[in-house]
Amino acid sequence: MNRRKKIKQLLQAHAKKASAKLAPQNKPKYISKADRLKMATEAGDDPIMPSES
Repeated sequence: MNRRKKIKQLLQAHAKKASAKLAPQNKPKYISKADRLKMATEAGDDPIMPSES
């Protein structure tokens, strides 16, 4: 790999990471199973208890 190609590749990688950081995040924040059950009980809903096998 020549020097020019290597530098270009590095700059493209940095630009890609920077633009990905600025892009809006569509993924919802992870909520653990215990927290989901706790929130359901606080809301007064009837949570479905997982069967333990």
